Amino acid sequence: MRIMALALTLALMPGGSMGPLGELTDLMVRRIRAGDLVAAAKFGTPRPIDDPVRERQVLEDVRTRSVAMGLDPESAVRFFRAQIEANKAVQRGLYVRWTRHPDEVPDERPDLLTDVRRRLDGLTTEILVDLKETEQLRRSVVSCEVQAKLAERSAAVVHHLDEVHEDALARAMRAVCS
Repeated sequence: MRIMALALTLALMPGGSMGPLGELTDLMVRRIRAGDLVAAAKFGTPRPIDDPVRERQVLEDVRTRSVAMGLDPESAVRFFRAQIEANKAVQRGLYVRWTRHPDEVPDERPDLLTDVRRRLDGLTTEILVDLKETEQLRRSVVSCEVQAKLAERSAAVVHHLDEVHEDALARAMRAVCS
């Protein structure tokens, strides 16, 4: 426990990093925060949180692109399935919050098809590149799990995540280590 506290302290010092999985974790946080935009686009409309057709499209795209990049497609799909589930957890959490506190509902509704999906698609590209770059570390399960926990805890502090987003990040991080 003291080692983890020391590692977290070092990670949060100026010039520190969240370790070798820091960049991937940052990208995951950005993707989770995009869940806020998805929720804002859908809240109060007939559009459901679950969109199996879109999810299949994303996962098939990930499968195709991961093969082209030399990544294990099943591992990449499993990783992105976890990201999708984390995003939906954020949406559900925000729906509950906004229903209880209507004054917190965003004033603007982003365009899901042009703005939000474009951002998510860009993050998919960046994440796939980082998955490739961290492939060796993620194969070493014990080392990866230590690094992933450090990155997760550091990201929660660095990015000032609330409970909804911190829980979503924990869900998404479960798929980091192969």
